[in-house]
Amino acid sequence: MNTEETPIDLIRALPAEKQEEILVHAQSLLASNAGNKAPRKSGRGLWADLGIDLTAEDIEGARREMLKNFPRDDF
Repeated sequence: MNTEETPIDLIRALPAEKQEEILVHAQSLLASNAGNKAPRKSGRGLWADLGIDLTAEDIEGARREMLKNFPRDDF
């Protein structure tokens, strides 16, 4: 027997409800494995082709502008 025939023979020896459990488990394994095929891109790679070049000074300026009226007293 090879590795393909052995599990099939073992499954055939089980009662129908246990075979159904194995089928459900095998389907969940396939579904969880399907999402792992494509590697995730890094954050830097997502916008690499857009030509966006942010410097630390740009970010700091945006923060200053956003927080210049914080905290507000008109509440």
